[in-house]
Amino acid sequence: YATSVAPIGAMFAMTLWLGNSAYLYISVAFAQMLKAVMPVAVFFLGAAAGLEELSCRMFLIMSVISFGVIVASYGEVTISWVGVVYQMGGVIAEALRLIFIEIFLKKKGVKLNIISMMYYVSPCSALCLFVPWIFLEKPKMDSSGSWNFPPVTLFFNCLCTFLLNLSVFVVISRTSALTARVTGVVRDWVVVLFSALIFADTKLTVINIIGYAIAIAGVVGYNKHKLKVGTSPMASSQSNSNHNNPESSQDVQIPLVPPKEAA
Repeated sequence: YATSVAPIGAMFAMTLWLGNSAYLYISVAFAQMLKAVMPVAVFFLGAAAGLEELSCRMFLIMSVISFGVIVASYGEVTISWVGVVYQMGGVIAEALRLIFIEIFLKKKGVKLNIISMMYYVSPCSALCLFVPWIFLEKPKMDSSGSWNFPPVTLFFNCLCTFLLNLSVFVVISRTSALTARVTGVVRDWVVVLFSALIFADTKLTVINIIGYAIAIAGVVGYNKHKLKVGTSPMASSQSNSNHNNPESSQDVQIPLVPPKEAA
């Protein structure tokens, strides 16, 4: 748990902390545009961990995504570099979380779905968020007088987060990973456009939209390439070989909790 689950929980807590802090300085739409650089961070960190293979095609896709994010950032009317640093820190933390999950599931051979993963990771994430809250946010809340703590808003926020993770699990289990990736791209566009309609401080420019469209095109190319590699004949034959040879298979279920001894 300390070497496998705890790093995932810590990075998830860091993602929430930095990502939510960014919304204090930049708009929801611009934060969503910056999140488009996520595949770039995942690719380079995965390559450093030996999980991704460097290729000219991937470098081209990463360049397209980076160029689109740069164009979208250039078109931002009111840009706060503090918010950008927070958001990019959250992107790096999320990329590390995904890398740790891949190592946990593939190299260590543990098979967990999203709900089971939340069961083990969430307590660690709550602890990692509770410690900095005591030293950084609690003194500010105490100095401001009575705490403005809306329990109803917090409850629905938590409920939406849980339903989001549950819906991802249902979509992947009932359809395919391709459907989940495509709906993710559609969701990103909906967040950008819908937030521009709701929040008065969000002002989208033509350069914003063009840059984000370029970045999304790169993300679509990245998803298509990853799915093509994952469904290649070589990958399928290797999967069948591992399935026929139990000793070489990495899909062995390893319990996280030792079994109880018989009385």
